[in-house]
Amino acid sequence: MFRCAVAGVTLLAACLATPAHAASDPVIEALSRDLGLSEPAVVTRLANERHAAALEAELATSLGDSYGGSWLTDDASALVVATTDPARTAAISARGARPAVVRHSLSELDAVVRRLDQAARRIRTGPALWYADVRANRVVLQVPSPSGPAPAPALVRAARSAAVVVAPAAELPRTYADIIGGDPFYIGSMRCTIGFSVTKGSMPGFVTAGHCGHTGDLVKSPAGTVQGSSFPGNDYAWVATPGYTAQPYVRGPGGTLVTVRGSVQATVGASVCRGGPTTGWHCGTVQQHNATITYAQGTVYGLTRTNVCAEPGDSGGPFISGGQAQGVTSGGSGNCSTGGTTYFQPVNEILSAYGLTLRTA
Repeated sequence: MFRCAVAGVTLLAACLATPAHAASDPVIEALSRDLGLSEPAVVTRLANERHAAALEAELATSLGDSYGGSWLTDDASALVVATTDPARTAAISARGARPAVVRHSLSELDAVVRRLDQAARRIRTGPALWYADVRANRVVLQVPSPSGPAPAPALVRAARSAAVVVAPAAELPRTYADIIGGDPFYIGSMRCTIGFSVTKGSMPGFVTAGHCGHTGDLVKSPAGTVQGSSFPGNDYAWVATPGYTAQPYVRGPGGTLVTVRGSVQATVGASVCRGGPTTGWHCGTVQQHNATITYAQGTVYGLTRTNVCAEPGDSGGPFISGGQAQGVTSGGSGNCSTGGTTYFQPVNEILSAYGLTLRTA
């Protein structure tokens, strides 16, 4: 279990039972439903996740080049921190995390992903995706036929690393835009979903998925204009909505309001929930950061992979973890009847790209 010290005494995660802000009851109910946990277990898990996020950042900095990534155990009772240097395991244990010695550092894995990203600009990949899997300490490359012709061999050569593992495509991601009438907003006849409320100076607006529209497109309900959009490559856009009030909420279970408190990135293994007009509110966990997908429309880099379900029409909708904004829905595979995998574009990259301020409370 995680530990924290009070007056020199080491305590269990219960010392985090009174967080600075608690998840709303509907969020706890949704996590309980989708993760198969009792509500007290969800509260404990959320406390552990808050502690893990801070500890992860601290250890990533202190370990430097030897840092191999980190993840929560399945029950979120412990944070596993990987290092390429066996001599650093004692320091990891001393901070209350569980050490793991690995061959490749996170910077090495991320460098492999970048090489694959660069190769995808030159190689016609077709359906494919790749991501750094910190738990397995490898880069997973999924293609329809690993033993077949290009792109798999060409991409592996471009990666120049033994860390790459080629696997059959278990997913066939697609974007979640749907050309039907309905809310929550339209660009032409395309229905997409508001991600998070933002401001740029005094101008209110929201962020959403880039594949929903192009710069200059007019938006209906709420009325506005797409100020910037990037897709493929990225999958983000922001819409200015003059005359509206940007509120620090996302629509949660049963239409309740879930408060946005910030945008601290969730640890691999942390719980995360998503909202959208097609399927409502669903939860799961973060599987990997820094995933790359080649959709039919092109390749998108730097996405986060989750086991949360979504369906067409949910594009652009919010992913949130314990009150912290995570990103906007990009695409995925499966559905909310049988389960699926969904990817989101991290929100902090969007805020940085356009100089936006996330509305928080």
